[in-house]
Amino acid sequence: MAIRKKYLLPAILFALLVFAGAANPGQVLTGSSSGNINSGDTAWMFVATALVLIMTPGLGFFYGGMANRKNIISTVFQSVIMLGLMSVIWVTFGFSLCFGDDIGGIIGNPFTFMMFKGVDLKPNPAFSSTIPFIIYAMFQLKFAIITPALITGSFAQRVKFSGYLLFTTLFFVFIYAPVCHMTWHPDGVLFKYGVLDFAGGTVVHMTAGFAALAGALFLGPRTESERTHEYANVPFVIIGTGLLWFGWFGFNAGSALGVNAKAANAFATTNTAAASAMVAWVLLDAMRGHKVSSIGACVGAVVGLVAITPACGFVNVGESMAIGAIAAVISNFAVHFKNKSTLDDTLDVFPCHGVGGMVGMILTGVFAADYGTGIKDWGLAYGETKTFIHHIVGLVGVATFSFVGSYALYYITNLIDPIRVSKEEEELGLDITQHGVSYQTMRIDI
Repeated sequence: MAIRKKYLLPAILFALLVFAGAANPGQVLTGSSSGNINSGDTAWMFVATALVLIMTPGLGFFYGGMANRKNIISTVFQSVIMLGLMSVIWVTFGFSLCFGDDIGGIIGNPFTFMMFKGVDLKPNPAFSSTIPFIIYAMFQLKFAIITPALITGSFAQRVKFSGYLLFTTLFFVFIYAPVCHMTWHPDGVLFKYGVLDFAGGTVVHMTAGFAALAGALFLGPRTESERTHEYANVPFVIIGTGLLWFGWFGFNAGSALGVNAKAANAFATTNTAAASAMVAWVLLDAMRGHKVSSIGACVGAVVGLVAITPACGFVNVGESMAIGAIAAVISNFAVHFKNKSTLDDTLDVFPCHGVGGMVGMILTGVFAADYGTGIKDWGLAYGETKTFIHHIVGLVGVATFSFVGSYALYYITNLIDPIRVSKEEEELGLDITQHGVSYQTMRIDI
């Protein structure tokens, strides 16, 4: 059996990490169920963490169903593989980069929690005062898993798997981790500046959306014959939407970090925004003379979920309905204009997640108020300008950083391992050329 040399170095590095973990038995998890730990909060965070995890395979179904039949398995797998890759990175040094000791308000010290040292059973008041710190770390991991998976829809059907793994690793280290630290760490520059992101509109959707835009531009369009295709499996898209909507309650309400009024409000606003966006998308399509589409309804719901994510704990239910509808209309037109352009964002990641994330961030600055969150600077709708201005500045900064940084990372990745498949591989489909599997026959080539 021939060994592929380009996978040899990653395999050696992984083996060393495994050895390092096994050779370090000195760390014993400390803490107990007594003290400051709240059993109700902890139970909810177990559930919320599991809910967010199910979103990633849900995303795989959502994207995979919209790809063509010769790329459906590869598209699903690009999401699922992040469960493994990001989990290993997170335990090793990723959690430290996001939430470790602050370095200049930009990034965490990679050695703070390396191999989860110090991530124990006791609460860490800086992040989670009523739940074990290890549960907080595992909850945050699920955000780090789904973020790079979101990007995949922009370059679906034309990216080499090995190059994709390298890019997502670099993306986590140089884009996701800094933005996460800046936004959610108490010493992060965006956090201290006053940018509000309850559950990841900025950290997750804007970074992924602008990385997706950079990827679509860097890789260029698919071959002409591949740009139009029938959806592989519409029921997959519907199932994926259901799993995403279901999991999003953990995403948003879980970000309250307990069973409290903030979680209840986030739960209600999340569902309402998704529903409002779904209806708005369908109605807009119908008014423009299109047939009512199940795909459109599903995309609309996801856009609503994206837009409410930064705001869900800071707005009421009525405002969430407006956020969902506004985001759906703007994203719908963004998809329309994208289709008129030469940009080949295969599954509309930027119009949905990038634009939806920006709309959510802006409207958080408009409608934000104290719904048990303790924020002092309310939104523009209440006559205050500080939060709104800070969100505009933060939006420009994160968008620029994510786009320029991601484009540079695509360039670096391409130098190390050319990221785009050949024309012949693209026409054959990635299922066969990258993974040796055919969706039509389920034949496996070994």
